[in-house]
Amino acid sequence: MKSKQPLRRGKFESLKTIKFNKTECGVDFLINAINGADVASEYLLSSVHNADYFEVLVFKRGNGQLLLDDKRIDIEDNTILFVSPFQKKKWDVNLPLLDFTILIFQEDFLNEFFTDKLFTYRLLYFYQHDHSLVLIASSQQVQSICNILTEIKSELVQPNMDSAHIIRSLIYYLLQRLNREYALQNNLPFQVDASNHAYAFKKLMESHIKKTQRINDYAELLGVSRITLNAAVKKQFNLTAVELLKQRLLTEIKNELLYSDKSIGEISYGLGYSEPNHLMRFFKNQTGMTTSEFIAAYQKGSN
Repeated sequence: MKSKQPLRRGKFESLKTIKFNKTECGVDFLINAINGADVASEYLLSSVHNADYFEVLVFKRGNGQLLLDDKRIDIEDNTILFVSPFQKKKWDVNLPLLDFTILIFQEDFLNEFFTDKLFTYRLLYFYQHDHSLVLIASSQQVQSICNILTEIKSELVQPNMDSAHIIRSLIYYLLQRLNREYALQNNLPFQVDASNHAYAFKKLMESHIKKTQRINDYAELLGVSRITLNAAVKKQFNLTAVELLKQRLLTEIKNELLYSDKSIGEISYGLGYSEPNHLMRFFKNQTGMTTSEFIAAYQKGSN
């Protein structure tokens, strides 16, 4: 059966990537806590963009929306938002009405800072493709988090000999505290996987999803059996390894559909499908929509 004619979506905006600015906080600490009022027009762009770092945005006051990959997120009061590197963003907010603080950091720095190459993958709100990337908090919780960010900023601006230890303890406490709250809000398990197989699988998907969509291949890369991998993933994320892989693959397809000018055929072959129809069938089974219906719904603002 022949595939339909390639689906083109017209001219796309050029995608700007915001780079982490080392000079803002010194080369020793590739992490920063920023007052939103100082950088709102620079960070909350109304054009499609991404960044090469993690972001935790804490809104005391919010007003507007964020388009994050294919999801529209309401930015309201006492909203905490989690963004992973290179997620596509487009802001539609009323800047004068916002009151927010941003924590940003690069993955390698934080993993090395805690001597744990999988640290960021242990946090349920990063590289999350199933649940909302928003944590709804109370005004007291938000103020407490902002106080911690103020302490971190103080140590960055005027570092002492023990600043690295203090920053490490504050960041670890904050991110783990948010992880607990996020897990409770979404009814997710957050016990530590002693084997690390689940987190390592999650990390591998980020770098291999375009060329590897078979669980057996990931199990081989990890040096474990498919059964062992699936058990670890099920225990840690309450999903099978196949379900987690399908979520990640679906995100990749959606981003290609929305943010590239590739045809369905080009997307399919780029992801290792032998026929475009195979990708289209997978997409329909996962979303209940055809790729054309998904794009139309997105363009109408209903998705």
